[in-house]
Amino acid sequence: MAMASSRRARHTGPPDGGWGWMIVAGCFLVTICTRAVTRCISIFFVEFQAYFGQDYARTAWIHSIVDCATMLCAPLGSLISNHVSCQVGIMLGGLLASTGLILSSFATSLEHLYLSLGVLTGLGFALCYSPAIAMVGKYFNKRKALAYGIAMSGSGIGTFILAPVVQLLIEQFSWQGALLILGGFVLNLCVCGALMRPISLKEDCKTAPEFLEQGYVPETEKQDLKRMFICSPLIKLWPHECLCYCSWKEYDFLLMPGFMVLAVSVLFMAYGCSPLFVYLVPYALSVGVSHHQAAFLMSILGVIDIIGNITFGWLTDRRCLKKHRYFCYLFAVGMDGLCCLFLPILQSFPLLVPFSFTFGYFDGAYVTLIPVMTADVVGTSLLSSALGVVYFLHAIPYLVSPPVAGWLVDTTGSYTASFLLCGFSMIFSSALLCFARLAKKIKRTHLQSLTGNTALKEHIWTNGAIAYSVTAELDQKDVEFLAVDTNSFSNR
Repeated sequence: MAMASSRRARHTGPPDGGWGWMIVAGCFLVTICTRAVTRCISIFFVEFQAYFGQDYARTAWIHSIVDCATMLCAPLGSLISNHVSCQVGIMLGGLLASTGLILSSFATSLEHLYLSLGVLTGLGFALCYSPAIAMVGKYFNKRKALAYGIAMSGSGIGTFILAPVVQLLIEQFSWQGALLILGGFVLNLCVCGALMRPISLKEDCKTAPEFLEQGYVPETEKQDLKRMFICSPLIKLWPHECLCYCSWKEYDFLLMPGFMVLAVSVLFMAYGCSPLFVYLVPYALSVGVSHHQAAFLMSILGVIDIIGNITFGWLTDRRCLKKHRYFCYLFAVGMDGLCCLFLPILQSFPLLVPFSFTFGYFDGAYVTLIPVMTADVVGTSLLSSALGVVYFLHAIPYLVSPPVAGWLVDTTGSYTASFLLCGFSMIFSSALLCFARLAKKIKRTHLQSLTGNTALKEHIWTNGAIAYSVTAELDQKDVEFLAVDTNSFSNR
């Protein structure tokens, strides 16, 4: 009886509304408490440097470790969300992040901050961030980009509000008091976790007979799957009978060519974007901008980030641009790279304001499209695991790039080399995606030319092994394309 009611509760597809908007609101608050707070750590940079008497490179490790731990542990957040509960994961993460910030307020050395503010707070953020983002993808399909735009705008809104507030808290209560207050603020993640009501989609809950009968499992693997269902006592206790098979196939997307290209491009994009949020305030101070104006630059960047989140999300959901999301994403990443290249010649507050506008807008644009692009590549059912891997790939660049940029500043005495390296890294990320799409288009054109030749066509269609060996790198769309042409030829 319980099983029957469980089956009736399943949705055939994402509801695109209803409680989904509460999920968006919860994810919005999660991005404020995680990404906006992480960005505001850069405001503490000068305070940490003066209090502990350390150079740029050593102080920059604090921000790097927070970002690295958040992204490095993202698969752990996905694992807890998939196999325990999204609600449990986010609430646990909120408690860990708050504990880390509170302990950081008692720090007596940079090493103390590395562990408390870096590792512990970063781990807490990791348990919250990717599960909340993946949950939005489960509730929305047609309006997915808009939903993500609203949810991810929390990062910009949070930065806009928190940047001047944190600066004021530092002035009134010192950096220790500011961290203590932020620790209490981050406890709101527990409230966000309570909003994350699980949803059961039909594509996520196939039973063993459904997998075997409807062709979800290759013939060569059916016997193994039957043995797994017979031998595993966990299946009898777990409501999803397909647990073993899903766990077995959970990370198959890692071998997809489209995901491989996206993963490599993410590495370069993450390397380029991270140092700017660490060094924008110190750079502004070095060219004569006041402390309040420097904090205001972060606020501008944050509020324009919001506009980029929402407008790009809305635009890429329109029919005219929906099929061009890929190019919208690489255009936004490339524009942020160009902004970084021009930053060293902007040495006054009136010139840095337009930079914050431009960089903030395109940063919000591509951040919104990261989960959308990932869902387009791997599908909704694998989105949580795929996002865990995508954010995991941010970890090493986030860890390495700020200290490398700080080392370049210490070595050269200026920020020019650091910002140029960031710019070229992001431009390369965009160019890599562009070349990959061009190569895919050329491959499809070649396949179409093959189907136009009757002799070659007959030879290929009569031997599937030859067809596969000729096009060993076919993705799923190409396989479907060949299958359709095969059927049309046989009907003649």
